[in-house]
Amino acid sequence: MKKWSVDYFCQVAGCRTVPVELGARYTDEEWSQKLMTVGDFIDRYIVNKNSLGYLAQHQLFDQIPELKEDIGIPDYCCLGEGEEDDITINAWFGPEGTISPLHQDPQQNFLAQVFGRKYIRLYSPQDSENLYPHESQILHNTSQVDVEDPDLDKFPNFRKAAFQSCILMPGQVLFIPVKYWHYVRSLDISFSVSFWWS
Repeated sequence: MKKWSVDYFCQVAGCRTVPVELGARYTDEEWSQKLMTVGDFIDRYIVNKNSLGYLAQHQLFDQIPELKEDIGIPDYCCLGEGEEDDITINAWFGPEGTISPLHQDPQQNFLAQVFGRKYIRLYSPQDSENLYPHESQILHNTSQVDVEDPDLDKFPNFRKAAFQSCILMPGQVLFIPVKYWHYVRSLDISFSVSFWWS
């Protein structure tokens, strides 16, 4: 918590090439991915705020062992069905305003906030039909509804869906149970680490 910062990432990983998601959210038509160094990503999207870019990396910690050494896996993850090697550790790094649309994941999730804050909404799997998942196979786990500006004429049952919300602060960890729908918006430059396990 005291070690990680934008400067630290530049120092440790600045020359590493990683895929960066470009756009506010992955459901937007103009969304794309581009390979660039971590240093270029920080310069363009964090320091200069040219537009929204998001480093969402499933293998960042395998590529940069210095960062992985800084992470302790929560003991609770090891109470699952798999081994420690089956736990997936993900990095989520981006500017203020980056959004993960309302979606659900196939595994249990601990979302740990390292720096910055995130606004999060959670919906129960019991409300799935009120959340209007996409019909295409590739986005079946993602809602068609813009959570903070819903089109209630097009998605009238969305108003029936109950939710809980919070602001995840640095040093806090949120448990997101398997299949729970969640919407995430960065309120600041933000870095999170998530742990997925079965």
